[in-house]
Amino acid sequence: MSYLMESTKEGQRLILQERANPSSVRLLQAGLCRGQRVADIGCGSGAVIPTMLDIVGNDGSVMGVDMSQERVDEARKLVRGARNAVVQLGALPATGLPDAAFDFTWSQFVFEYLREPDVALRELIRVTRPGGRVAVADIDGHGLAFWPRPAAIEEGIEPFMSALSATGFDFYIGRKLFTLFRKAGLQDVSVHLSSLYISAGADSRLVADYTQRFEVLAPVAIKTFGDERRYRQFADAYLALLADPDALKYAVVLTVVGTRQR
Repeated sequence: MSYLMESTKEGQRLILQERANPSSVRLLQAGLCRGQRVADIGCGSGAVIPTMLDIVGNDGSVMGVDMSQERVDEARKLVRGARNAVVQLGALPATGLPDAAFDFTWSQFVFEYLREPDVALRELIRVTRPGGRVAVADIDGHGLAFWPRPAAIEEGIEPFMSALSATGFDFYIGRKLFTLFRKAGLQDVSVHLSSLYISAGADSRLVADYTQRFEVLAPVAIKTFGDERRYRQFADAYLALLADPDALKYAVVLTVVGTRQR
């Protein structure tokens, strides 16, 4: 797989996102509990691993896997001193992890980038022990829920989505996960809805977050917009919306959980 958002600043952006919107609720909804052996596939800079360690306790363990050596190095630094946390290089759909090694396998904000999410899901199932849980948390309609809807944003949404979709990015992967889990043969499949963010009014963190996103995505998006000026107008209008004290912005995450057959 390739990571559309890769940049030298991405690790810090992921950490700030996790601090603002902790994954603890999603992990607990998915059934993570004390003593479990956990795999965090696509762990990025390791922002979620400390929360996982708090939940599984000293009797559990966490294995983080990411495709970026830079992210792996950041994650290792973050969990330094934790005897029950290991981070290594690897990527979907071939993580290099052993068969049936984990009680709980987790992947968050990764499937949106995958052209073949069904193949990736089979890999998560493979590394999970029979009777263990597989959980995938991802966005649905990310960046598309806001009000008011200025004309400059309305006009730019279609080319922006088209540009990202051409890379394999799926704005609506969240709603597709339930069907993927069922077709993969997972049992007792459940779905949990949570917020990635709810921003009523100006939000400086989101402005910084999306400023970085628009800069990283510029080489991909400008081609679809036709010229840089049109793209910058769209990006500036979106950032102005995030800074608008009278505007509402929100994004949802769907966490889908299933049990591997015994």
